[in-house]
Amino acid sequence: MAKLVIMGGGVSGHTAATFARKWLGKEHEVIVVTPNSQWNWIPSNIWVGVGQMKKSDVVFPLAPVYKKAGIIYKQALAKVIHPEGNADSDTPYITIEYTEAGKEGQTEEIQYDYLINATGPKLNFDATPGLGNGEGQMGSHTVSVCTADHAVHANEELHKIFDKAKAGERQKILVGTGHGMCTCQGAAFEYIFNIEHEAKKAGVRDMLDIKWISNESFMGDFGMGGLHMKVGGYVVSSKLFAESLFAERDVPWLIGAHVSKVEAGKAHYELLDGTTGVEEFDFAMLIPPFAGVGLTAVAKDGSDMTDKIIAPNGFMKVDADYTAKPYAEWKASDWPRTYQNPDYSNMFACGIAFAPPHLISKPAKSPNGTPINPTPPRTGMPAGIIGKAVAHSVCDMINKGADAKLHEASMTEMGAACVASAGKGLMSGTAAAMTVYPVVPDFETYPGTGRDTDYTFGEIGLAGHWIKHILHHMFIYKAKLYPGWTLIPE
Repeated sequence: MAKLVIMGGGVSGHTAATFARKWLGKEHEVIVVTPNSQWNWIPSNIWVGVGQMKKSDVVFPLAPVYKKAGIIYKQALAKVIHPEGNADSDTPYITIEYTEAGKEGQTEEIQYDYLINATGPKLNFDATPGLGNGEGQMGSHTVSVCTADHAVHANEELHKIFDKAKAGERQKILVGTGHGMCTCQGAAFEYIFNIEHEAKKAGVRDMLDIKWISNESFMGDFGMGGLHMKVGGYVVSSKLFAESLFAERDVPWLIGAHVSKVEAGKAHYELLDGTTGVEEFDFAMLIPPFAGVGLTAVAKDGSDMTDKIIAPNGFMKVDADYTAKPYAEWKASDWPRTYQNPDYSNMFACGIAFAPPHLISKPAKSPNGTPINPTPPRTGMPAGIIGKAVAHSVCDMINKGADAKLHEASMTEMGAACVASAGKGLMSGTAAAMTVYPVVPDFETYPGTGRDTDYTFGEIGLAGHWIKHILHHMFIYKAKLYPGWTLIPE
């Protein structure tokens, strides 16, 4: 019997666990360790954040799903990896700490034959003083849509702003990234447009000053270095595409900005040219930067070996080229293909949990030495695709032998689709539907743009909104393992 342990139950971990359970015989165990009791379809949190969906629309309890599937479920945090076992045994194991009600703080050791790290990120609110934690506690001056609970709180605060606007008080809204090293600009991009859309519906748009702030060096960078896409038969840059969306909605932007501190009603920032400033607000939703979840690793003799497995950014090392070199010398071939740890062949990482070898967007620093550039996105469609590929590799290693050929899912050979909501409504909603191929540009294969413009395109309209709404229901259906779930692509 083989035992597969998956740390994390988000998009990537849940995908890996459910496919592994499907492909492995009953004599093998699949164990999921995740601190959450509920699964969250994160792309729809932005709709919860404006009151167009309830929390119950975007979450469901994990325990019944895993019980039905035959997956062992531990509501706990993965804390320490022991890839070599300990002085008493060579069997590798992890140490977990329960978050389940009634068992909080209790620890347990779980042995494994194969380990998949799908822990995702830590929402590093502490990186920016005053950003808070998205829950409105004392000292928090902004809201978040990173979790369903955060989005509920954001909606409550947003509608207080709408009420003040209805009462004749002009309000300032600031949305974007809350640090110079943020990723996930897409969530903020969707949220600001949904606020603008809801403000029009509520009749208060003329009483709101809505502004975008981002660490991108140019509009439409999205942590991917920007892209060129076909729009209406013409090839245009994502910069022009994004700027037009903001200009059409009368939303000004401030880019190349590192938010250094947040106080009540004030966001302090530094720009790429080294100048500093303050942006005032009555309501602010600023995405926090991501960090590793804090996993550590211990060698057989009890010594710390975290640096061997975990990169300085807190994410797990995989089959990428992490050699330090100038940005201009990086190649597509430096990116991982199998997501297998180079030192421990029974260990993989997927989704946000793997350490990217370099930035996709060009690195930038202010004259003061402050890094201000987006970090690589690894969420959504790529996370699901990689999770499935890693599960396939592990299952083949179990069923065919440890030397089985591994499955590949390089982001330099992977296409991805993104449907970014610009306002929800059956007949009034819009969304920007974009495809990109490949996600990580390959300038050797596609000189100039790094991508194939025949497969990289974008359109905005009502049809895009319908697609996003349909996808919301499809992916929750898939995650609940309803009949035919495997037919729905990642």
